[in-house]
Amino acid sequence: MKRIQLTLLLILAAITISSAQEFKLKGNIKDTNGDIVPFASVYVKNTTKGTSANVDGIYALTLNKGSFIIVYKAIGYKAVEKSIELKEETTENTILIPESYTLTGVTIDGNAEDPAYEIIRQAIKKRKEHLTEVPAYTADVYIKGVQKLVGAPKKFFGRDIQKTLNLDTNRKGILYLSESTSMFSFELPDKIHEEMISSKVAGRNNAFSFNKASDLLVNFYQNILLENTLSARGFVSPIADNALSFYKYKLLGVLTENGQSINKIQVIAKRAHDPAFNGTIYINDNTWHLLNADVYLTTSSGINLIDTLKISQQFLKVEKTYMPSNINFQFNGNVLGFKFEGYYAGVYSNYDIHPKFPKNYFNGEILKVTKAVNKKDSLFWLNRRPIPLTAEESRDYIRKDSLAALKTSKHYLDSLEKANNKPGPFKLLIGGYTLNNRYDKKSLRFDPILPALFYNTVEGFGMRYGITYSKRLEYGEFYQIRPEIRYGLSNKELTASISGTYYYDAVKRGSISASAGSGIFDLNNLGSMSLLGNSFNSLLFETNFSKFYKKEFANIGTSRELANGLMGSLEVNYSKNYNLVNTTDFKIKDLKGETFTSNNPFTPETETPLFPSYQALTLSASLQYTFGQNYMTMPDRKIYLESKYPSINLTYKKGIKGVMSSDVDYDLIAAEIYQNRISAGLWGYSSIVIGAGKFINNDQIYYPEFKHFRGNNSLFSVPNMRKFLFLDFYLFSTDREYFEAHFEHNFSGRFSSKIPLLRKLKLEELVGVSYLSQPLKRNYTEFYFGLQRLIFRAAYGFAYDGNKRINHGFRLSYGF
Repeated sequence: MKRIQLTLLLILAAITISSAQEFKLKGNIKDTNGDIVPFASVYVKNTTKGTSANVDGIYALTLNKGSFIIVYKAIGYKAVEKSIELKEETTENTILIPESYTLTGVTIDGNAEDPAYEIIRQAIKKRKEHLTEVPAYTADVYIKGVQKLVGAPKKFFGRDIQKTLNLDTNRKGILYLSESTSMFSFELPDKIHEEMISSKVAGRNNAFSFNKASDLLVNFYQNILLENTLSARGFVSPIADNALSFYKYKLLGVLTENGQSINKIQVIAKRAHDPAFNGTIYINDNTWHLLNADVYLTTSSGINLIDTLKISQQFLKVEKTYMPSNINFQFNGNVLGFKFEGYYAGVYSNYDIHPKFPKNYFNGEILKVTKAVNKKDSLFWLNRRPIPLTAEESRDYIRKDSLAALKTSKHYLDSLEKANNKPGPFKLLIGGYTLNNRYDKKSLRFDPILPALFYNTVEGFGMRYGITYSKRLEYGEFYQIRPEIRYGLSNKELTASISGTYYYDAVKRGSISASAGSGIFDLNNLGSMSLLGNSFNSLLFETNFSKFYKKEFANIGTSRELANGLMGSLEVNYSKNYNLVNTTDFKIKDLKGETFTSNNPFTPETETPLFPSYQALTLSASLQYTFGQNYMTMPDRKIYLESKYPSINLTYKKGIKGVMSSDVDYDLIAAEIYQNRISAGLWGYSSIVIGAGKFINNDQIYYPEFKHFRGNNSLFSVPNMRKFLFLDFYLFSTDREYFEAHFEHNFSGRFSSKIPLLRKLKLEELVGVSYLSQPLKRNYTEFYFGLQRLIFRAAYGFAYDGNKRINHGFRLSYGF
């Protein structure tokens, strides 16, 4: 009896395996002229199972054994349906016929409005309904990204580009090739969760792809698209509420397909430099759904970094609505003689528009990548890759994957390091010199010599020099150790310190740090000027802005993520602090009316001690929480993404008297709330910082322990939202209460794009205000306006003490 049961089970298993057997349907797709049709959709009729052809028009679709009706479709072509009996690997080539859109029955008077406008008005009326008609869904997503150079200079900063980037003899080749598959989940209004299933990066077998389905989300039912990506302002959708102010429309024709009328409409930016698309969209004449889009942007539209971006989006009917099936981004550009192009293609399939998500499913983790995703073998990709590789892509995988094994060998890495670790004048003097040992995952970096040199009136000419040793461990863990020395020729003071940090948990961002030694520090613990900037001002303009003191110290601290968006840190610091005085008044040229001030900012004409020598034991604790914090979880780290909501920081600092002979006794509590890049749509974005604090106990406190502010006394500075333009570096630090606020709005070219000269420079207009109230400055306010381009900005501002204007002028800044 048991043998009979076993036999029946084996027969049943064989039948099941046979019935579930999978075969591949493949072929090429061309038009009637024999030209390839790239990125055409291929899917099973009445399902959301499908794929896309590649850039060469070749497709492959894996299906179970059986009979299917396969639909071949591409923007601008008639859909073709074929009945396919699949019982073995089958090749089915397809020819698509261009769509024959006609204007039969449509009357267009030369003086009348084009019929396209009424169609667009109907689509705009339905925009909000279509935006929210699918409250949630899941889908399988495949993404392929390709970036390649199509031209480059022979050398760049003295380096052979062909060898450095592993290009062919014409300096052409694929720089980046990656594929991924994932399960994507979405819920209104903007909740996202994606779990990567597989990942492959050419030449980097241990790497994880950064492909994200959310990066390919382009929803034309939203008013503004691609905001804070290629442009801070974003671009107006052709069916946005205010689209008629930005677009002209032309009805190119009407096609009847499956009993439905489809309108083909050309969209044209009204003005060449408007943040708007050009191209073609297709709209259903009954439901006013968007069915396809084939549009593009150019530099005149306001995109940065690239010259042209083309977006093609095809939709698939799912029940009574339409969902994206294929989306393709194609781009090209030229930067410093490097000509590049590429594409990102996404295939969405197996939609479920009625999912039931478990509680707390959307927890801020927008992408989860596990250790297993890059372990899929070549057989997996051969059978599961929705978009076939082109011949060039196949060769790139083979070449780079074969080299990958070689590049991880000790012999190869040793030979590579032997060549790369050779010192040179540029490395030693300006760029910094690094001895790498990639096989053992460690490095030794020597600071560049020229930036280490400085001059100030306390130390004279001097050098601050350090060496950093780094060692990487498994899954993002690493540690760094840095010894540093500083010596001034005038005060003949040698200080030395050593610091180290161990990052023990990359996912939870956990670290432990410690340092000990002695050093010369700025009296303002937030910094005043860089050593280089203060050196130039002192030597050339006889203005010694920065003031210093000496500290012998030892500290230890730790920080870690306590919950999503919540970071906690704790630090204990012990120090002996000493007042310093000027020891030199050397300058290159003695300027009339200028003279160096003392090292005490409160008595500029006389060297008087700002504070006595004292010892301090302090404890600092802080909590930082970001509302709505989104992040990506990688196997070796956690990556926070910029939040659309504010962050709040709470800090407590305690000066502990009597322990280890500590002289200080104070308690400071402080809070700060801030948010960057608050979107204002086409009007740009705003950033805001509000901070307040109070010393609830200040029984014994010395100037270096005060609450300091980011002031500015010079023409040039590094930009910072918390920086005042005209506030003195030192005079208004406080040991009592304070309140400060900073607001800045960047119009992102809203006005400058309308002025030809400024438009070419791609300048961004900005305005801002800063405010400070503390016992010595009850009502200090700054107003400014200016222009910005990349890392450079120029602003003109006014400073008021109450109602009295006390300063005004230009301020230039550079950096991030």
